[in-house]
Amino acid sequence: MSPNAMMAGPGADAAAGFVATFNQVVLVPFIGLLLAVAFLVFLWGCAEYIFGASNTTAREQGVKHITWGIIGLVIMVSAWGILQIATGTFGLNDELDCAKNPSASGCDAKFAP
Repeated sequence: MSPNAMMAGPGADAAAGFVATFNQVVLVPFIGLLLAVAFLVFLWGCAEYIFGASNTTAREQGVKHITWGIIGLVIMVSAWGILQIATGTFGLNDELDCAKNPSASGCDAKFAP
């Protein structure tokens, strides 16, 4: 039995729609923003390390920023992967695709009351 068949009823449809909308409007942009911040911290650390090559303190600070930037990148990529696994597991991929293009084939039944 498919996840969509198990989630019968208007409440389940509303919940699935809310989760899909929340993912697209809040979670995915937030993860993208944090991913960009982590990448900038990584680049800042690289710049500190390169331009402070003669200063031990600057190099140490650069290594700290590089390390935290890599940790942030790993966490954000993991969060994105978990979100993708969750949407695939609960059958929300079709709803997300239909939300992007409601006129696509097979999307008539996705948003029917």
